Amino acid sequence: MLVFGLANGLTLAATTVTLEPDTFRVTRGSSSTQGVDAVSVALTASEPEPMPEPPEEPGTPGTNPPTTDGGVWSPAPGTSWQWQLTGSIDTSLDVDMYDIDLFDAPQSDIDTLKARGVAVICYFSAGSYEDWRTDAGMFSTSVIGSNNGWEGERWLDISDIDSLANVMRERLDLAVRKGCDGVEPDNIDGYTNSTGFPLTAQDQINYNIWLADEAHARGLSIGLKNDVDQVKQLEPYFDWALNEQCYQYSECETLLPFVEAGKAVFGVEYSGNTSAICSTTNALDFDWLIKSLDLDASRESCR
Repeated sequence: MLVFGLANGLTLAATTVTLEPDTFRVTRGSSSTQGVDAVSVALTASEPEPMPEPPEEPGTPGTNPPTTDGGVWSPAPGTSWQWQLTGSIDTSLDVDMYDIDLFDAPQSDIDTLKARGVAVICYFSAGSYEDWRTDAGMFSTSVIGSNNGWEGERWLDISDIDSLANVMRERLDLAVRKGCDGVEPDNIDGYTNSTGFPLTAQDQINYNIWLADEAHARGLSIGLKNDVDQVKQLEPYFDWALNEQCYQYSECETLLPFVEAGKAVFGVEYSGNTSAICSTTNALDFDWLIKSLDLDASRESCR
């Protein structure tokens, strides 16, 4: 009910307007009161009933379904996973997450996994130029540096974000179009390598945070790949971590800030004593696999 009026006389005149769902009614009336002349309008409208919340559709949880934060996939420690970048993808594993190649993974495999409620993470290199990729021609020669040890692959000048932005944004857009839940940007620790550019630690932090912001702006989860020396600075910007060979290089404890923040740490070892590796990584609450270096379908999970 809303009432408003104007007064300056000896009589009170009242006008009432009533709004109901299917009617509109106006009535007038008057009354006297000492020293007051008023016009009042009263509006009455029925409030619409709130729409009921739609029921949640049942999912197919994995062994330890991850939580989400604002719609972005945010896995907790204990999230089971598979990492396969070569060969025909074996989609049959009962795990919570698959990490597969952004460019090479067939759309049908992504659709199959997502239909089962499995999170799909899409791999691409954010710190190196790969001459076989379909978008290789988009890179300026000015940002292509030294070979990084893999055939056809060279480091990028990640200090020049403006020159890399269009390519990386298009890759993130491709991840969205293909239905990826998140991305694994590789080679984002170039500042510790001989890249052909005078990269600094701050260059790397700037670039990695830029990648994380661009991913989150698209609703994509993003993991910090290796870059163990900058974990403390970068953990707040990333949703999980993925590491190679922290056991071999005795650097696993550098990844603990992710676990302490409730975020999963995924990782692999390519050689070594499986029992010793798993004993160490399980104690740290990491999710570790034993894989071959070509990252095919074979795997041994520590838990």
